[in-house]
Amino acid sequence: MKRTVALSGILAVTLALGACADSGPEGGVTGPPQPGGTLRYGLSQAPTCSDPAQSGTNQTLYVTRQIADSLTDQDPATGEIRPWLAQRWEVSPDATTFTFHLRDGVTFGDGTPLTADSVRATFDSIVHTLGGAKAPLATTYLANYTGTDVVGPLTARVRFGTPNAQFLQATSTPQLAILAAATTAKPAEQRCLGDVIGSGPFTYAEYRQGDKVTLTKRAGYNWGSAVFAHQGETYLDGIEFTVVPESGVRTGSLASGQLDAISDALPQDIPQIEAAGGRVATASNPGITFGLQPNVTRGPLRDRAVRAALVSAINRQELVDTVLGPQFRAATSPLAHTTPGYADLAADTGFDLPAAQRILDAAGWFAGADGIRVKDGQRLSFGVLFSQVFAGNQAILELLQQQLWAAGVDLRLELASNADYTVRQNTKDFDTIYYNTTRADGDILRTNFGLDGRNLNARGAMPALDAPLSGQLRTLDTGERNRLIGEAQRLLLAEGLWIPTIELSQAIGVTGAVQDLSFEASARLQFYDTWLSGR
Repeated sequence: MKRTVALSGILAVTLALGACADSGPEGGVTGPPQPGGTLRYGLSQAPTCSDPAQSGTNQTLYVTRQIADSLTDQDPATGEIRPWLAQRWEVSPDATTFTFHLRDGVTFGDGTPLTADSVRATFDSIVHTLGGAKAPLATTYLANYTGTDVVGPLTARVRFGTPNAQFLQATSTPQLAILAAATTAKPAEQRCLGDVIGSGPFTYAEYRQGDKVTLTKRAGYNWGSAVFAHQGETYLDGIEFTVVPESGVRTGSLASGQLDAISDALPQDIPQIEAAGGRVATASNPGITFGLQPNVTRGPLRDRAVRAALVSAINRQELVDTVLGPQFRAATSPLAHTTPGYADLAADTGFDLPAAQRILDAAGWFAGADGIRVKDGQRLSFGVLFSQVFAGNQAILELLQQQLWAAGVDLRLELASNADYTVRQNTKDFDTIYYNTTRADGDILRTNFGLDGRNLNARGAMPALDAPLSGQLRTLDTGERNRLIGEAQRLLLAEGLWIPTIELSQAIGVTGAVQDLSFEASARLQFYDTWLSGR
């Protein structure tokens, strides 16, 4: 029998996440919270799916996080893993077995009880029903999953064929939230249309794909996370999410009182929001920064020198100052600074146009008649696939296009709908792809760059990189995991497998009526403690 290490609700990390708000989301009203009222929220993009396991974008997770609970939660201030549906747990020393002891008395929205079999059915459905195409993040969190044993009615033992040290933190994410049997038995497509039942503080009252989502308060809810500020039912009676893609319309609706909160408040929106008595709450996203991920099997980006030159040719601070504003940061690594295991590579990501030009000259790329470099008859030109999941993406890439032109590089912008973007991403039909991925654990590098993950670079084996990406899964020692994650960041940058640009921050505009709006550890909104004053 394997010896186990008892972890009574806490796994410490060495770096505080900083995902708690940077600019006062709590509001300015004093006194006890007042229950009642429906919060009206303006999303910048439509949710892509009502199922937490299949959720990827921030706008989707703002919705799905509210209807489903996870086994654990992560403290946004300290990074500690805290109890939620699981009261306590044990992890085997080789990180292959995780045993969870569940709270008694928890029920799903359809009245059925939470049991160890709920955990088994949830994880089995992710691996065997959804798979990597439908639930890419959840599937990588369950890498080498071999099954869940129902040890007792409220005790579940999750097993892996190989060490999986990141899994405990993964159990705090929405993607691994525990769902009712009525949901896990359904096919993936049906789970995207509002037919999802969790144990969360809200339930779906209406789900109109691409248009509107209405959540209603869950009566009798009394099993909140240890991170939450209060226990019992939510203060809000409900939340109405409406899709409002145009930034100016979102801001105008907030200022006029038609909406209570909005996503993606841009710098130019702030004066209007503040003039109407509102404010902008911000939080820095941990995880992979926004950046370019090159497909190394096609075009000029097969040349490592080209990829290296791009790192130096980008003026990241200009991107922040010109397009975004002071609540954002220039990226200094493949990981954001709020991520456990982050390595500060500012010295290697500084803007140095002459250095970029020297690298390209030495590699045989010389300026053609129009200023764009050419080598062996091939222009230094490539496309970047992107979507508007973040409102600033197009403006950032338009400025980046100008910056790279100065180095003799022609960057072609390829804006795609969310559906087309996903198809081309999954088939690796791109020269480069622009995105970020949020997670409060450095294992997100393995998810996106590992040969057993998404590997969007389409690269072959690279032992120097593969070793730390897989090695960090085999140790529960935080210092050693962070060392390996730091090594992976340096190699990704040195090989030009990730060209970082900016760190994403959430910028949420709210009226003066919104109190105690909270960001969870991955900088997504948690409405459990939120309440409305003056309603």
